[in-house]
Amino acid sequence: MLNHKQQTIKKSVTISGVGLHTGVQTNLTFLPAKPNHGIKFQRIDLPGAPIIDADCDRVVDVSRGTTLEQSGARVSTIEHTLAALVGLEIDNVMVQIDGPEAPIMDGSSIEFVQVLKEAGYEEQNALKDFFEVQDSIFYRESARHVEIAALPLDDYRVTVMIDYNSPVLGSQHASITNIQQFEKEIASCRTFCFLHELEMLYKNNLIKGGDLNNAIVIVDRVIEPHELENIARMLNKPKVEVKKEGILNNVELRYNNEPARHKLLDIIGDLALAGRPLKAQILAARPGHAANVAFAKKLKKAMAESDKKGVPRYNPSLPPVMDINKITQTLPHRYPFLLIDKIIYLDKETVAGVKNVTMNENFFAGHFPGNPVMPGVLQVEAMAQIGGILVLNTVPDPENYWTYFLGIDEFRFRKMVLPGDTLVIQCDLLAPIKRGIAKMYGRGYVGNALVCEGTMTASIVRKDS
Repeated sequence: MLNHKQQTIKKSVTISGVGLHTGVQTNLTFLPAKPNHGIKFQRIDLPGAPIIDADCDRVVDVSRGTTLEQSGARVSTIEHTLAALVGLEIDNVMVQIDGPEAPIMDGSSIEFVQVLKEAGYEEQNALKDFFEVQDSIFYRESARHVEIAALPLDDYRVTVMIDYNSPVLGSQHASITNIQQFEKEIASCRTFCFLHELEMLYKNNLIKGGDLNNAIVIVDRVIEPHELENIARMLNKPKVEVKKEGILNNVELRYNNEPARHKLLDIIGDLALAGRPLKAQILAARPGHAANVAFAKKLKKAMAESDKKGVPRYNPSLPPVMDINKITQTLPHRYPFLLIDKIIYLDKETVAGVKNVTMNENFFAGHFPGNPVMPGVLQVEAMAQIGGILVLNTVPDPENYWTYFLGIDEFRFRKMVLPGDTLVIQCDLLAPIKRGIAKMYGRGYVGNALVCEGTMTASIVRKDS
């Protein structure tokens, strides 16, 4: 299960190594950070030590890794670092670096994981701001047969498929069913490339820090002895070897599907750039950095759209707009059928209220013994009562009116409401009230998770009519 409180590290730790493409020796230091800080990089070798947010909108290059730029400062090949942080569920950290590229280490995330574990974790007094996918999100690149999807799930699972039409790799799959599996199953899986890519990268003055110790080179064609000599010179090796078809220098894979597992590692790192921890099932076919970042941008857009929908923000330390005494002066409902505790927002078109769900609710005795769940019909009733407050707010003397529930449309229950939950409900008028008839759209949330929604119609009638 996911941790729900934010985490940072207990102390600063440093790791050093060479950048894969630049060949520059760098020192990378993880520092603790305050709640809601997020992940940021800082180029301490540049004037003013500029800070670069780990944000998909800051990505400027995805050709051979993920590169961020902000205020003229760049940092590249950051996906393995990010994957380690996500895999260990670390939310807040400053990553100081004294060069342009994160060290490649052994081509995986395992050494970042080890040094972060050495630092230790510190739970913070703040909840994680999960983005819980409510409706499936898709990304496709038809030309390269790339597909990525995020499906609703109350956890974080990732499945990856790769297929390069390679006789060496074949079609491979990798998956994790919860993020706690990352360290053991994914973190040690190394980056890889094909021989023709290696030659292209070398000709383009890249992989200056490349080595057979930090990357797996796939050889999927027969190569001649003189080609092996050229490759040895390219890599500054006295000799390299390969079987007829296989892996350069006959390097042993850590897992039969290590390339697929590394692609899973990459997508976990790249999707961190969406900016919030995820609750979703991620399915990816033939992913790469370009597709990963494009999908992270789709996720970020979905987050923004969700925020626009206005998940009501509830701060229990603030005084309510209407406390329980004012509510009972407006509504006729009483225990055990009064299902709202306070109103936290009210204007002419919108109302938001709170129902604190406790095990002491009388309906839990029968719904259900040993598995208490708030009945859906009572969620609807709570929403109707909060909507009644909105309707009665449109008249100067609400105590002289009744509200009658006329109908519901397209009501959906998305998640269970359980004892201990704080149910926050918002209702918005869909049109001005005419002839005493009001139509509203209501949404119920527990935290940021949408638990129920639907359209309601109500009538307002004078008591003396």
